[in-house]
Amino acid sequence: MPTELDRRAFLQSAAVATVAAATGARTALAQSDAPSAARPVVIASANGTNATAKAADMIASGADPLDAVVAGVGLVEADPNDHSVGLGGLPNEDGVVELDASVMHGPTHRAGAVAALRNIVHPAAVAQRVLERTDHVLLVGEGALRFARAHGFPETELLTDEARRIWLHWKETHSERDDWIAPPAGDKAQSWLQHVQTFTYGTINCCAVDAAGNVAGVTTTSGLSYKIPGRVGDSPIIGAGLYVDNAVGAAGATGRGEAVILNAGSFSVVEQMRGGLAPQDACLAVLKRISDRTKDPRLLDANGKPNYQVYFYAITRDGRYGSAAMWSNFGRRAEFSIYAAGRNRTEDAACLYEGRPA
Repeated sequence: MPTELDRRAFLQSAAVATVAAATGARTALAQSDAPSAARPVVIASANGTNATAKAADMIASGADPLDAVVAGVGLVEADPNDHSVGLGGLPNEDGVVELDASVMHGPTHRAGAVAALRNIVHPAAVAQRVLERTDHVLLVGEGALRFARAHGFPETELLTDEARRIWLHWKETHSERDDWIAPPAGDKAQSWLQHVQTFTYGTINCCAVDAAGNVAGVTTTSGLSYKIPGRVGDSPIIGAGLYVDNAVGAAGATGRGEAVILNAGSFSVVEQMRGGLAPQDACLAVLKRISDRTKDPRLLDANGKPNYQVYFYAITRDGRYGSAAMWSNFGRRAEFSIYAAGRNRTEDAACLYEGRPA
């Protein structure tokens, strides 16, 4: 006789099939949902290939998974050519780089986060120090900077010359009702902007599980480019841009932070996995929820679908993994970074909708 668990699994698989049929969702290869015999497993956003390799190497050498993922994303935070995080991140509308980050540790079920942090290259490491050395979860703005100073984090000008030129180009061209004059044709910033969307939601999420099944995660970002000063997205919000439960697994998000916050995105993915969904299917289910709950006309395309991108990345404590995006190609192909079964590579993410918004 079928058990309650059997019935639940059947209903969940049927629900995912219904979502796929209703939306035309593309699913990635089934290998991402198959149990991995070899841990560690480390998953990250597409810009995290170096981070997954670094974290996996540290875990294999005995490091705690939280130390490993924080060190991994630190490589991206310090890269001035990645305009989505840390040094070289794109600034707010005033030309000031404000960084957000969160970390969560499965074995202790503790978290730390910072938001609107200025002048510090490695906000993820500061967030880890909040977890380790305070009774708080989130520090913001000037308080976060004072805390970082107290712990010896050096201050650095985060706005690189390249990021400054991109910001100035935006400032000089986004309106004809001010006194800023557009640069001459052929200005170097023009070529840079071919690779940087007018508004960038760049972020890096990285989650890992070690050989013992212990899970940890981190999300770090410079946030929405040209944002209103003080804007905070999903990345430092536990349950939105990151959530870890050592009994289940971990999930993180990148993309439009406001949409992820409004739907408790990463927490919802973990809860879907707790209920029995595979990581990829859990990501798709929450993307469908976000899509269904997007009501504002300015956030909908001509076909009534969200006109923005969101990604989720998820792993389980037994080593399964998966990722899904709202759109299969939103300026770039939907991909994610993964270290599993001893190999570090990039794979295609599943998607809720093919192509890009109409």
